[in-house]
Amino acid sequence: MKKIIVVGAGFSGSILARKIAQDLGHRVIVMERRAHIGGNAYDETDEHGILIQRYGPHFLNTNHYDVIRFLKQYSPLHAHNTKLLSFIDGQYIQLPFNFLSVQQLIGAEKAEPLLAKLREAFYGRDRVPVLELVDHSDADISSYGTLLFEKAYRTYTSKMWGIQPEKIDKYVLERVPMAMNYDERYLNKDFQYLPTEGFTKLFEKMLDHPNIEVRLNTDALPLLCLEEETGSIFFEGEKVDCLIYTGAIDELFGWKYGLLPYRSLDIRYEYDAESSSVLPSEIISYPQADGYTRKTEYHKLMADTSQVVGSIVATEYPLQYDPNAEIGNIPYYPVMTEESNQLYRRYLDDVKKYKDLFLCGRLAEFKYYNMDICIEHAIAYFEQVKAHLE
Repeated sequence: MKKIIVVGAGFSGSILARKIAQDLGHRVIVMERRAHIGGNAYDETDEHGILIQRYGPHFLNTNHYDVIRFLKQYSPLHAHNTKLLSFIDGQYIQLPFNFLSVQQLIGAEKAEPLLAKLREAFYGRDRVPVLELVDHSDADISSYGTLLFEKAYRTYTSKMWGIQPEKIDKYVLERVPMAMNYDERYLNKDFQYLPTEGFTKLFEKMLDHPNIEVRLNTDALPLLCLEEETGSIFFEGEKVDCLIYTGAIDELFGWKYGLLPYRSLDIRYEYDAESSSVLPSEIISYPQADGYTRKTEYHKLMADTSQVVGSIVATEYPLQYDPNAEIGNIPYYPVMTEESNQLYRRYLDDVKKYKDLFLCGRLAEFKYYNMDICIEHAIAYFEQVKAHLE
C-alpha cells in the first residue's frame, strides 16, 4: 500500500485526493490545519439563515463544461451570472467597466464619439485590458484608459496588494478587462454557477470516500521530514510515496530563503435585522474608499432565501499576510512581482530535489489562479500524479 499525503483540503487538494482514491484505488490522508474543509471556499449558514462564504465570495465561472460536469457529481448547481458595481466619485458604476461605464464616468454627450472610436479600434474583441487602452495611439482612447486606470485600477490595486500597480505582475491587472459592449456579467464565461447547498457541502461529498481519511486541526509540517541528502520524504517517520502540497511553498521549506509575500484579509460583518437589501448589487467594489476594497451582501448569492431574516454585509480590508499575527494570518493571494517570482524560483529549485513531491494550487505554485483555472488545473495535474503512482 502506497503512502500518499495531501496537505490542504481546498479545491486542489480535495480534487486530487478524490481522483487518487476513486480512479487509482489508493488510500489518501488529507491533512488540514484549519477546523474545516474547503479551504478559502468554505461557507456556513449563520443563525439568520444566510449562507456566508467566510473567506470572501467565490463563483464557478468557466468556458469548459467539463468543470461543471465534474462538480455536479458532488453538488447540485444553480445558474448565477455574477454582477458587480463599483463606487466611484459618489456614484455606482457598472463593473466590469463597459460602454455604460463610459457614459457614467464622462457623460453621455462626451461618450458618443469615444464609443465610436472604441468600436472601431477593438472591432471583433469582446474585452480589452485597461493597459491596452492606456497605451493606445488614439489620444481620446488613451485619455479614457488613463482616467479609468487612475480612478479605479491604481487605487484598488494599491490597497489590495499594498504596492503600486507598476510593480505587480501584469496578469493581475488584466484579470478584469473592459467589456467592449454593454455586457453586465463580471466575467464573460459561458457557464456560471453556484453550488445550491454551498461549497462546504460540495467538499463534504467530494471527500466522502472510503479511501480518504481527513484530519482537521492538524498542522502537517511538524509531521513531515524532507531529507535533502536522499530526496526522500517522511510522514510520521514513514517514507512517503507521494506528497501533494497545496500550502505556501516558503513555509514548507521553513522560510529558508525568506518569506514570500502574500496578502490576507480582515473581513468584518454587519447585520441588519430590518433590511432585505442593503446594497444595490451583490458585490460592490470601492477603489476610492479608505482601507477597504469591497462589500458583499451574501443572501443575494443564495438560490433560496425563504428562511433568511435580515441581511449581512461583509467588508474586506486587505493587509499583509503574517503567519504570527492575530489578524491576517491566513494567506489569500500571492503578491506576484519580479522580485517575488525570483524568490519563488529559488524554492522551486529545492522542490526538484524530491521526486515524490508535487505542488498544486495558488499558494504552492505562487500563481493567482481564478477558481475555474484552479479546478481545471487540479483535474489536469492528476495525470502527472497518476503517472508517478502507476
